[in-house]
Amino acid sequence: MSDTLQPVAAGTPLLQELDHRYLWHPFTQMKQWLAEEPVIIAAGEGAVLRDVAGKEYIDANSSIWTNLHGHRHPQITQAIKDQLDRIAHSSFLGLSNVPAIELAERLSKLTGLPRVFYSDDGSTAMEVALKMAVQYWQHRGQPQRQKFVAFTDAYHGDTIGAVSIGGIHLFHETFKPLTFEVLRAGNIADLKKLLSDEVAGVCIEPLIQGAAGMRLWPTGMLREVRRLCRDTLLIADEVMTGFGRTGKMFACEHEGVTPDLMAVAKGLTGGYLPLAATLATEEVFNAFLGEYAEFKTFFHGHTYTGNQLGCAAALANLKIFEDERVLEKLQGKIGALQSKLEMCRRLSGVVDVRQCGFIGAVEVGPYRLEEQMGIRICRALRERGVLTRPIGNVIVIMPPYCITGAQLDRIFDALAQSLTAVI
Repeated sequence: MSDTLQPVAAGTPLLQELDHRYLWHPFTQMKQWLAEEPVIIAAGEGAVLRDVAGKEYIDANSSIWTNLHGHRHPQITQAIKDQLDRIAHSSFLGLSNVPAIELAERLSKLTGLPRVFYSDDGSTAMEVALKMAVQYWQHRGQPQRQKFVAFTDAYHGDTIGAVSIGGIHLFHETFKPLTFEVLRAGNIADLKKLLSDEVAGVCIEPLIQGAAGMRLWPTGMLREVRRLCRDTLLIADEVMTGFGRTGKMFACEHEGVTPDLMAVAKGLTGGYLPLAATLATEEVFNAFLGEYAEFKTFFHGHTYTGNQLGCAAALANLKIFEDERVLEKLQGKIGALQSKLEMCRRLSGVVDVRQCGFIGAVEVGPYRLEEQMGIRICRALRERGVLTRPIGNVIVIMPPYCITGAQLDRIFDALAQSLTAVI
């Protein structure tokens, strides 16, 4: 990292105290957090993060699956600075702006979906898709289509609509009284039985289910789901898989699928700013057109919809894909990741390894969640200068695309040492 990034060790004890005094962290048991010394990030560059005490870590999960080209990439940084010199944000309700228009065109050409509705994150992008689907069928004269089919162990976000279609008991059961009923499929056979003229849409994480523990779908399943959804809407959640993670720009490309609605977020800005989008076909869009008095308007929006800073970052992110031939260069790193993962099969405690493009997962077990084995392994990794976050007993390895071969070696050396130390 650059020598200009100086640690701020003098303030570390105070920062820890203030964190423990005021903050509430997501997906974190705070009683346990309050008993630990937190890692407080102060700076980052490339695939490396630095804490306030000056210790460096490899960002092995891309800051929760968002950072694509590395921290402080000069192209994205400059794009945000340039946009700040013009304007940071103006309302998108009844107004438009330059970067939002330009980004919509780019996204449309990349996905084959001509209409772009902006929001803030993956949860809200899926929430938008659900509401669009229900209202679409109302405008089509089929108001009985109010049900959704989602898959076992699905995760689509944390807003209430997204929680409704989620299928992970630990995350979603607490909020069941707030949710709507969803038809649950475990496979293609289940889906065939559930489809009817009451179904508004089918939701799927293409190729791989993320929060389920990086669980892979069988090859060809996505293509078959598309075929079965002839008479209903297919909603693809590309929040995690979009923008190169699977080795192509979008996971749907692997099986030649174009959904009716697609949610994107996380990597959209290269991991720099919150921005999401729901992309739709022209058919869906046209159903909302009418005279004002018909009230066919899609009554949904966010304060920061189409935010200029986020859109500028996203445009720079997409330009990097072109300028640096990211997808082309990524193929070799996908092969390197595969080799490293295969070596993990021989390590103590490992019961499975899984990969989809530049997404890797090492599962240990069998252990009860209460044993916190994944958490303990990730703590050991942290001591060895590698940061990632487990999903139960699954250790996720999903680094930025800019990671070097030496850094990838360090991740898996640290993982081997951590498994030995903990198991």
